[in-house]
Amino acid sequence: MSAGTVRGGTTWRVRPAALDDVDGLVELCREHARYERAEFDPCGAVDRLRDAIFSRPVRLHAWVAASGDGLTGYATATAEFSTWDAREYLHMDCLFVREGRRNAGVGAALMAAVVAHARKYRLAEIQWQTPIWNEGAARFYRRKGTVEHIKRRYFLDTDITSQHL
Repeated sequence: MSAGTVRGGTTWRVRPAALDDVDGLVELCREHARYERAEFDPCGAVDRLRDAIFSRPVRLHAWVAASGDGLTGYATATAEFSTWDAREYLHMDCLFVREGRRNAGVGAALMAAVVAHARKYRLAEIQWQTPIWNEGAARFYRRKGTVEHIKRRYFLDTDITSQHL
């Protein structure tokens, strides 16, 4: 995987997440949700992430950027199937780098790990989303040569009975 240095001389390295990283990964998820102005409930997240990342077969692939003072960022992805394309693709669920650690190559290294994974498993495409207001992420992704498709994303809480269904 990749390695580098951020401001202040702190070195980091991107690698697959390890069992010992799960608590730190949950904290990164909390920061990521706060950054995206979203709710985050950590209750049970450690166990659920541990199960998803370390199950057989693996349900969630995860990479972390680790430095001497903890985790700097993370990326996660799952294999999905496209009905229209009749093929699998990699869905990158998250890519996040902590404030103060951005613009040092960490995000690019995490993205490279996701791309390498897709290539290894012959997944011809990676898809993801970012909030419409997140222009910093949009610029980052455009520099990587991505193509943007505008769609709406919906969420349905399955615990709530809906008379519309």
